[in-house]
Amino acid sequence: MALRTIELWGSEVLRREADEIEQVDDEVRTLIGDMFETMYQAEGVGLAAPQIGISLRVIVVDVHDEVTQPFALINPRLVEASPELEKGEEGCLSIPGLTAVVERAAHVVVEGLDRDGQPLRIAGAGLLGRCLQHEIDHLNGVLFVDKVSPLQRNMLTRKWKKRR
Repeated sequence: MALRTIELWGSEVLRREADEIEQVDDEVRTLIGDMFETMYQAEGVGLAAPQIGISLRVIVVDVHDEVTQPFALINPRLVEASPELEKGEEGCLSIPGLTAVVERAAHVVVEGLDRDGQPLRIAGAGLLGRCLQHEIDHLNGVLFVDKVSPLQRNMLTRKWKKRR
């Protein structure tokens, strides 16, 4: 496993739709291991492959609770989203130091493949549900700052530019 560099807001790879993975092989499993190591080093709870410059549909998640073990999802897709919405504060490893309140579905169901290429279905609410939606957004070129009001996005953009 190796630490990877996290791409920051403004990087082109963060705005592209990631490619599907055709075959789950050792290269993909190595990528997953690197993603976990990078996420843990950065003290995150989720990471998408585009965040380390790899435009592939892979996410890793560890919400650090007793019920949900850390997992990777390959080619994840949102198959159910509750009509009930919840607001919650979000940050992003690609936009360090900035947070905003984002409204998302209160409960979601996601399907994909595990690190062995086997089907995996995960239902999540709370932090897990929010994390799944956030990371799948990354695979579609969407950042949490795209989910806030234009006024709030302007404020976040100004803060980001000041820090850079």
